[in-house]
Parts: sequence; C-alpha cells; structure tokens
Amino acid sequence: MALGAALWVVLVSAVGAVLSGLGWWSPAFAWPVAVLVAGLSGWWARSVPGVRMPVAASGVLVAVALGFTVWAGATHSEQVLPRRDAASNLQAAVSLATTHERVVGVDAESVGGPAVLALDGVTLASPAFFQVGTPQEPAVQPQFVVGPAVVYGFGWWAGGGPVALVLPAVAMGLALLALGLLVARVVSAWAGVVSALVVGLLFPVVHTARATYSEPLAMLTVTGALLALTIAVAQASEAVPGPGAVPGPGFVGDQSSQGRVRDGSLAWPDGAGRAALVAGVLLGGTGLVRIDVLREAVLVLPVLALGAVLGARWVRPALVGMLTSLAVAAVAAVTLSWQYVAAIAGSLLPLVALAVVVGAASLVAVALRRKGVRMPLPPGVVRRLPDVAAAAVVVVGVGLASRPLWLVVRQDPNDPGARYVAGMQERLGLPVDGGRTYAEQSVAWLSWYLGPVALAVALVVLAALVRRAVSSVALGRIEAWVPALVVASGSTLLTLVRPGITPDHPWADRRLLIALPLVVVLVVVAGQWLVERTAEAGAPAGRVWAGRLGAAVLGLLVVGPALAATWPHRSGGVEQGSLAAVERVCDSLEPGDVVMAVDSRAANEWPQVVRGMCAIPTVSTTTSLRRDPAALRAVVDEVSAAVGERGGRLVLLGADSPDVGAGGAALEPEVFSTLGVRGELVADVAVREDEHVLVTRPTGTDPLPVRVWLAPAG
Repeated sequence: MALGAALWVVLVSAVGAVLSGLGWWSPAFAWPVAVLVAGLSGWWARSVPGVRMPVAASGVLVAVALGFTVWAGATHSEQVLPRRDAASNLQAAVSLATTHERVVGVDAESVGGPAVLALDGVTLASPAFFQVGTPQEPAVQPQFVVGPAVVYGFGWWAGGGPVALVLPAVAMGLALLALGLLVARVVSAWAGVVSALVVGLLFPVVHTARATYSEPLAMLTVTGALLALTIAVAQASEAVPGPGAVPGPGFVGDQSSQGRVRDGSLAWPDGAGRAALVAGVLLGGTGLVRIDVLREAVLVLPVLALGAVLGARWVRPALVGMLTSLAVAAVAAVTLSWQYVAAIAGSLLPLVALAVVVGAASLVAVALRRKGVRMPLPPGVVRRLPDVAAAAVVVVGVGLASRPLWLVVRQDPNDPGARYVAGMQERLGLPVDGGRTYAEQSVAWLSWYLGPVALAVALVVLAALVRRAVSSVALGRIEAWVPALVVASGSTLLTLVRPGITPDHPWADRRLLIALPLVVVLVVVAGQWLVERTAEAGAPAGRVWAGRLGAAVLGLLVVGPALAATWPHRSGGVEQGSLAAVERVCDSLEPGDVVMAVDSRAANEWPQVVRGMCAIPTVSTTTSLRRDPAALRAVVDEVSAAVGERGGRLVLLGADSPDVGAGGAALEPEVFSTLGVRGELVADVAVREDEHVLVTRPTGTDPLPVRVWLAPAG
C-alpha cells in the first residue's frame, strides 16, 4: 500500500504537471487520470517483493499508521491564509482546482483594464504568488513546484477545505507505514513497529502532517524510494549467496549480504530490478513535490557508482528511473514555476553544481574500474579504514554538537529573513542580531524532541554501522541497508550544517524530518542489538531479562522526551476558524466587485484567497505605494473609476488593525481613515497560531486575530 501510494503521488503529479500546463486539469480529466494511475501504481507496487512480517507485527504496524492518520487528521490545522508554506500550497491547490491551469491567466478587463495593472504600486502579486506576463496579458504563477497543488487539489474537489486539509495526515501515515516496513526489512518486524510508533509521536512530524505542507508527500515518496531500494539490494543478495559471504550484523540477520557468483556478475531476479526501478522513479519524482530532493538524489549517486563497480545489476534500473523522473520534475519546475526557481537560484545552483561534480566523479570511477584501473591501498590502510571511518563519524558528530561553544553562524543582516529574526529577537528579549541563523544549534534542535541520550546512542550506532559498511565494501559487498543509511545520514549532515531556513520554530523543524527518524531508527537498532546479544544461545535467564530491561530503559529515554515535546500540542492544530473567516469575507462580496488590498496584512494574506476561494478579481498594493498616502489615494481613485466604467465596484480590503477601542471593539484599519472611507467589519475570528521561538522548542500557541474590513472605494 505504501509503495503504491508513493507511486501514485509521483505519477499523478507528473500527469497533472503536463495537463495543468495545457490548462486541461479539470475534474473531467483529473479523476479518470487519478483512477488509472492508482491502478497502475497498485499493479507496479505489487510486482515489488514484499516485506515478510508476522501477522501480529503487521497488524500493529497498520494500526500505528492508521491511528496516527486519524489523530493528525482529526486535529488538523486550518492554515488557509498564506502566512506559511502550508497555506500557500493550499491556495495553489485551490487555484489549480478551480481554474484548471497552473499559471492562471487573468483578464485585465476584470480588474479595470491594462492601465490599472500598469500603475506604479498596483499588482496581482502576493506572497507565494507571482505576477507574470504583461499588463495586457497578465497571469499569476504560484510559488513552489506543482505536485502538492495537484494532490491536495483532489481534496478540494472532493469536499473543499475540510477534505484537502486532512490529506497530509493520510500521506504521513502512509510514510510511517513505509518506514516501519523499511526497518522491518533490515532489522526486525517489531523494530519496524517501534520505529514507526516513536516517529509518529514526534511533534515536527505531527505538526507537518496537520497542514498542507509538501513534507508529508516528500516523506512518503522518499521513504518509499529507500524501502524499494533496500528490497532491490536485499533481493539481489539473497538470490545467490556468493562464496566467502559472511553473515550481516546480528540485528539484520542474513538479509544484508551482497552475494556474488564466481564470474563476478550478480544474479538479478526480476523482483530486484522492478524494486530498483521503483526506487529510482520515487526518488527522482519527489522533485515534483519538493525541489530540494536533488540533495538526496546526489547522495545516492556514490552508492550507485559503488554498486556498478561491484557489478550490481540493480544499479541500472535505479539510475534510469531516477534520472528520468528527475528530468520530468526539472522540466515541470522550469516551465511551471520558473519564478520560484529563479528566486532560489542562489541555493539551487550550488546543489546542481554538486550533483554535476558527484555524478561526473562517479562516472569516471566506474569507467576506470571497468577498464581495469585500480588504485590498491596498502593492506595496513585497508585494515584500519573501517576504524578510521567510524572515528570520523564520532568526530563530526561531536564537532557539530559542540559548535555553540565556538561558533556563531550569521548571514547578511540586510536579508529579509534577517530583519524578521531581529524583530523576533526583540520581542523575545534576546540580543538583537538579525544576521544570526542559529545553525550552530541545529543539533540542539534534535535534542528538544529526542533528548541528548538518544543522540549519543545514535552517534555510536551510526559509527558502528559505518564501520561495518566499510568492512563489507572491502569484501566486495554492499549491505542492503547501506543506501538508506547513506542517504539519511548524508541528508542529516547537510541539514545540521546548513538548515537553510529562518530559525522560527516550529516551522524550522520541518528541516528535521529526515534527521529525527534516523536518530529513532538508530536507537531502535541499539535496543535490538542489546536484546539479541544478551539472548544468545545458552545465556542465563537473568542476562536475557537484563538485556530486555536495558532496551526498555533505552526506549523510555527516547519516548519520554518525544512525549514531553508533543504533549502540549496533543489536542489540535492551529488557526482553526480561518475557513470560517474566509467564508464570511466571500459572502460579503458580490458579482462585479473588484477587491484591492490596501494595507500590509491585507496584501500579505488575502489577495490570492479572495481571488481563488471567493472567485472575485483582486489586486494588491505594494509597500512603497502604501507608504505614500497621497499616491495611494490617487491610485484608489483611478482604479475605482476604471472599474466603475466597466460596470463594477472597487472594494477596499483592510486587515491590519490589532488595536481595539472602548468596550473591546476592533478599530478600523488606519488606512481607511487616510483614504476617507468607512469600512464594515465582515470577519472577526480569534484563532491560535504556533508561538514564535528561536532558542527553545515551542510549548504552546499565541493568539492571532483575523479581522477583515471591506469598504466601497466610491
């Protein structure tokens, strides 16, 4: 089920990208496509060898995934106003579902004619939505890539906001199922169950599953990719146990030996090839839902190169699948989200350059090896290499954890994100230094949710696994768990070094959605190892029970911090009531109205909401125009006249008034008095949002008033 769902996300996103580019993504096309893709995905997933688990463990794992889905779905957030990425994705989904095209053309006449859009300070743009085209032929292009809009758009068609907002919980629940199967394949069935359960308790996982972020979809597809790749390597290994093969570590049994035949080729059962192809398609296809998956794709290249050097025939289908789906994702991003790609070019281009370098180096290494070129290391170096690799892991881990003692990471203080951080620091009573990224504290972010003991144990286990992996490679084998370990640990390292996000928690914690599950799995491996080593044949009963007790204590040291961090947020998501506020605004508008957002909060949160969910033509004002009251008044008059000439009515929308007057009544936005208009308060909803913190984990919520005033311009 998990692999089939992951394939469905990738394939339906690919088809949706094509049809939305043509303006054909209507329910008449999309629903049949969804059904056909579901059938294809299910058939393809069933062709991949399954993970054998006891019935009891399988039932509990399904119950964990289902329970998480119900919990996260029942307590979902209502992030509707584009204050964060989740709401931006939801509005992009609404736009796609209602207009049937990704880049939405706007009839200039609907907002007063091309002359209106040519005015200095008048724009169709708003946060996460770019204005493209010309004043004569304008269009609006959503930010980010198209996949989340395609997937969450089905929820909008099926039942509006309430259905769309629970789809992330479904995706994350399936991701937990895939994670449990992955761990079950290389550790044990019950280890998979425990891993899925603990990961499902982590607040960053719950938080993202409650809103329409891209991370739940990416978690499903990436975890599915690693599961399929693990199955591919294990299937190839188990087909023909090669001469000299040695057992894997105690906690993975014999599933990890890379068996070889005497002629140097690998037996390649059909199942391994299909699993590898699925893995490649899922990993590269994740680029349709999150553009930064290029990082994970780069990390898997050395593993594929090593597999090619060792003659592993699962490499080719994995590489073909990944490159093909990456190409589709890249074309979709460039053609449908070019403004977004240009905006993040500063961080994307170095990643592309790294991919080129790593890819070229991998190709050269494989080509040289196939030509018989070898660079043998001295026997002493080969013997010590596993120990050196393990020591390097510990040194890097300790170095990252100790960074707050000797490093302060900063960025350009003039960056918009830095100015935002400076404002937060002032509100929180911290030293004002907006250029700080707090990246040196990224290991501490992990400890907020899992505790320092878990991090220490995970580091030791990671070092041991790296040592075992290097030893196996020296013997000409790739353990089945190595690809997943390389991708997860490499991604974690890059994230901890450079989180690449404004350090405003809990939103910044989305960067930890690979790192946190990795730590959990490593601790579970430690517990499994402890149980197995103390329960060896002939071991006294006291030793066996001591091992079980030790594993239980270790588990409590992980579950305790996880529960403590999640408990304050157990009962529900945030911004509940936002949908009701939107409905009230929409009900207050009439056909023929044209809305203009005239203050900062209105311009930041409402243009695309009114345009998409209310189906009312909307323009916004720029910051520079709003700072000049006389110019703003003149522009309002000109736009009002242009709209009136076309039989419409210009309605001003204000939302930037946190103050209240006598008796607690909300005051009109100041800009209304500047413009000489009287507004009507059409929405006044008190919602809760996640608190904004920088150096501690979030423990509660903050009040957020959602107020909207409408005023005819004339």
